[in-house]
Amino acid sequence: MSNLPKELKYSEEHEWVKTEDGKVRIGITDFAQAELGDIVFVELPEVGDDIEADEPFGSVESVKTVSELYAPVSGKVVEINEELEDSPEFVNESPYEKAWMIVVEPSDSSEVDNLMTAEQYEEMISED
Repeated sequence: MSNLPKELKYSEEHEWVKTEDGKVRIGITDFAQAELGDIVFVELPEVGDDIEADEPFGSVESVKTVSELYAPVSGKVVEINEELEDSPEFVNESPYEKAWMIVVEPSDSSEVDNLMTAEQYEEMISED
């Protein structure tokens, strides 16, 4: 089974969310990177951009396809992982540690509560 840290929350679009001091760190799941294959490019928003829950905020390009990244929560981007520009392979190697994508100051923290637990997400992906 894919690697699913229990302390994270998950979206139906295969993003993970980690709450830290009122902000949320966002990346894509191990399952998502495995489905996409080798990641060759990651496109992220700019610091200061506003993102909307369930709307695209960037994309990941693999050798097979380009896939949009969907925001699990709404808010303002306060940090982006610039290392992914030079090292998109981090998404494959370390989806939860090195390959976080953005940090957002959520406009509504209750959106995080509506995301799935690791158990719920695991159930969802095992049905596919």
